[in-house]
Amino acid sequence: MFDLIVKNATLPDGTRGIDIGCKSGVIAAIEQNLTAEASQSIEADGHLVSPPFVDPHFHMDATLSLGTPRMNVSGTLLEGIALWGELKPVQSVEQIFERAMRYCDLAVSMGIGAIRSHVDVCDDSLKGAQALLEVRKQVAPYLDLQLVAFPQDGVLRDPTALNNLERALDMGVDIVGGIPHFERSMADGATSIRLLCEIAAARGLRVDMHCDESDDPHSQHIETLAYETQRLGLNGRVAASHLTSMHSMDNYYVSKLIPLIAEAGVHAIPNPLINIMLQGRHDSYPKRRGQTRVPELRDAGITIGFGSDCVMDPWYSLGKADMLDVAFMGLHVGHMSSRADMRWCYEAVTANSAKLMGLEKYGLEVGNHANFVILQAKDTIEAIRLRANRLAVVRHGAIIAKTTPQITTINLPDRPSTVQSDTYAPRSPSEGCGIAP
Repeated sequence: MFDLIVKNATLPDGTRGIDIGCKSGVIAAIEQNLTAEASQSIEADGHLVSPPFVDPHFHMDATLSLGTPRMNVSGTLLEGIALWGELKPVQSVEQIFERAMRYCDLAVSMGIGAIRSHVDVCDDSLKGAQALLEVRKQVAPYLDLQLVAFPQDGVLRDPTALNNLERALDMGVDIVGGIPHFERSMADGATSIRLLCEIAAARGLRVDMHCDESDDPHSQHIETLAYETQRLGLNGRVAASHLTSMHSMDNYYVSKLIPLIAEAGVHAIPNPLINIMLQGRHDSYPKRRGQTRVPELRDAGITIGFGSDCVMDPWYSLGKADMLDVAFMGLHVGHMSSRADMRWCYEAVTANSAKLMGLEKYGLEVGNHANFVILQAKDTIEAIRLRANRLAVVRHGAIIAKTTPQITTINLPDRPSTVQSDTYAPRSPSEGCGIAP
């Protein structure tokens, strides 16, 4: 007997008519026409069943603070930085905790199963670390939360940041972070990478570096990060977040750089929504895209996960914890228009991000955690097109969120009484051509 059976599901690879049986928190069966009984069942009705969404780059200590202590009127990166400097001293541990918990509620409702959040450690009281460590504990039954010790003001530029970073790691923060392009010089930026990677190597931790987030040619450090990764044997444990400067680099230099990144096993985390707006560029026309060279990095075998970065905070006033919004924007700005490209963009907010975060037992396979999302869409491309409704979210075989299917009633002469957006998808070849009624 199963605890839960999902009937008539479509899998991300396109396989249809599949039943998924869950028992004791794991996937026990994936096959057609399961006949066993279950305590609970869900009729998927041909809709897509997907592994949970994964957000590999976020700032949870700032989320949902938009308007406190004031609004970012210009919407620029620099005003966002100034605002964060005003907010940090006046917010309490309790306020950070409450905002983060509210955001986790929203994230779960949108089918997110794992988040990697940076936490600013340039605060001698480490309020953010205290709050998010407690959040991590509270949400553990339903959300995987990784924390990055992030010296927002520069680990060398800020006089107490290095000590605070070590203290945060001692408290239980998971990952070593940095921001070399915010140091006083290119030399200091390179030194900060060496120092932080050495700390990670000594502690056996992963690294997630804010890297090359501007057009400044003297603030480009991914080459150094790849080198230190190789030197210290951190291959596969290092992520470079943003990399927006790569759209400004000389093509010949990039042709040498990308193989170095691939050789070192450094992962890449673009953040399409915010990178397009807040990339620290000073161009006129033509405008640069604001996102790193995603197809080129992908084709070199580099693992790429898309992150959302911010939701309603000093830097980014928009966002709604929807990783399909992230994928949608990523494929547009990356000119990733083929069907294969679109399917890959879905992987960038699911399996790829899970891989670079090192999540275990992730994915729709027997023996893995029974964590998945049922979406009101027929396949992954349609899910992106629609930013599909999350019909159900399952964690360890239990339903933790449900949403009513989106159906609109219309009143037009000689037309159907309802419109359901997911029925407008192209028919499969076996069903004939045209648009589904």
